[in-house]
Amino acid sequence: MADYSVIADIGLSLVKVLREALVPELIPHSDGVGLAHPNDKGDMNLSLYLYEIKENTDVRSNDLIDQGDRMRYPPIALDLSYLITAHSSSDVLTRAIDEQRIIGKTMQVLHDHNTLKDEDLVGSLRGSGGAYRLVKEELPLETAVGLFPNMPYKLSLCYKLGPVFLDSTRTKQVSRVRERHIKVNQS
Repeated sequence: MADYSVIADIGLSLVKVLREALVPELIPHSDGVGLAHPNDKGDMNLSLYLYEIKENTDVRSNDLIDQGDRMRYPPIALDLSYLITAHSSSDVLTRAIDEQRIIGKTMQVLHDHNTLKDEDLVGSLRGSGGAYRLVKEELPLETAVGLFPNMPYKLSLCYKLGPVFLDSTRTKQVSRVRERHIKVNQS
């Protein structure tokens, strides 16, 4: 069962993978990687911002799931899109270099680790046997700039992760067939 927390748990799983790869080599402490909008980054050196959730219609199912005396409606398949932005508090001479190193290492990690599964997963996903594919997305520059309201655009990465299945809470009562009557007409 993947309840409503699956969206947050996917984001936290992605943060876990990046923390393990970037701390302490490029980012001094684990709190330096987290879920936040680039405007609200606080002390983070790498922010991951979920900017879009789309239904993945390629894996949509209309089949009800058998649960004994009830049938559960199928889950919705989602693709989650993240904006990943590096931030450095270094002086102006080295800030861009630090941010580019963080971005470079992040791309390397996500390229080499393009599926989240098993030990990567946290929360309700841990032990679920799920696997979630990461794909780098190319956003038009004007769309990317629009994700930075009231601040200058910063070099960022965009990744799509999915499909993520969010279970339905709708069920319907069913009963098993106990008798069957067949009537045959002879013509």
